[in-house]
Amino acid sequence: MSLTRRTLLTTAAGAAVAAGTLGATNASAADISAPAGAIGTKATFQATLDYALAKLRVVGPAITQFPVITKFEKWTFSADGDWVGGFWPGTLWLSYVAGGGEQFKTLAATSSQNLAPRQTDTGTHDLGFLFYPSWVTAWRLTGEEKWRAGAIKAADSLIQRYNPQGRFIRAWGALSSPKDAGRVIMDTMMNLDLLAFATQQTGDPKYLNIAIEHAKTTQKNFLRPDGSTPHVFDFNATTGAPIGPNTVQGYSPTSAWSRGQAWAIYGFTTMYRRTGDPQFLATARKLADYALSKLTPDNVPVWDYLAPQAPNDVKDASAGAIMACGLMDLAKASKRSSYHDSALRILTALSDTCLTTKSTRAEAILARSTRNRPAEDGIEVSVPYGDYYLIEALLRVLKPQELAKAIGL
Repeated sequence: MSLTRRTLLTTAAGAAVAAGTLGATNASAADISAPAGAIGTKATFQATLDYALAKLRVVGPAITQFPVITKFEKWTFSADGDWVGGFWPGTLWLSYVAGGGEQFKTLAATSSQNLAPRQTDTGTHDLGFLFYPSWVTAWRLTGEEKWRAGAIKAADSLIQRYNPQGRFIRAWGALSSPKDAGRVIMDTMMNLDLLAFATQQTGDPKYLNIAIEHAKTTQKNFLRPDGSTPHVFDFNATTGAPIGPNTVQGYSPTSAWSRGQAWAIYGFTTMYRRTGDPQFLATARKLADYALSKLTPDNVPVWDYLAPQAPNDVKDASAGAIMACGLMDLAKASKRSSYHDSALRILTALSDTCLTTKSTRAEAILARSTRNRPAEDGIEVSVPYGDYYLIEALLRVLKPQELAKAIGL
């Protein structure tokens, strides 16, 4: 990304909106907020949502597998969903919630059903990503028992990855493989709500208890004094003893990968809502304050807040979309409107500078995302979770009650 482009994007994101801004801030001066910048009107966000729905109406009917990442602005696909399979049906369900029509409901149900074989997949921690946006949302919107039962079955598969010695859910690798047996990643915080759902539906506390133990282990070992986090933390798989921080998608074990930080903000806020534990809320605030302190005036997160070229490095718009959702939830949980205002500034920046509106080729909605910078895998691309959380953030503003029903807020 050139300096010229970055300068233009910064200017666009920082431009003032003349009238009709959302969300007056009444938090104390000590609260950390996103850099000063535009807060769009409801019309701004509605226009972004309208663009998303129009794009999906054109692209959606032809998609029969699961989008993974774009290549030359076109989706590439996985037959089984990889780890991102829940986001395509989730995007379709949210489009139905947004008022897009019955077509989206039909497409969402078909795509969700295609994930059925993954219910018994014990080889991944990402069952929350796979089944919460798809099957849990499907059950909330339709009441059909098969969706509820399938989500609970997926939760049963997920808890088999729990290590009781270390009190963590193993991230990667088959249960029979010693490779990565003690590896925990921040992303797993987003998979815990599937376990909370299973406890709520069955009355069996084992699911939520495992989620709580994993969150406490993450809280204890990932969180640095300044509120930043690594992507990975390794443990001795046999004894559960901590070994130390590491990374795969961040710059280094001591850096702060922005998407991991966003997962953490969202995940710990969710765990606070599910448990009422004030320590989870305090952790979410600390994580959010750190991320907000590292945002540049364009209000789009750099891919890693502590990479050597940061803040003048490639961006990750998907981290911004996830962070905006988490901040809006955190604002409600903490009763601090400054977090809501910050979320709106990020969402405005995404709408102004990160959409695919200038391309006739693009099949996705949100551009400027980065999947794995160290591996040079997916730089300035679109990813399905970017589109999903962008629409979720828009609905948090435009249709909060309808969204709350769909995803259990």
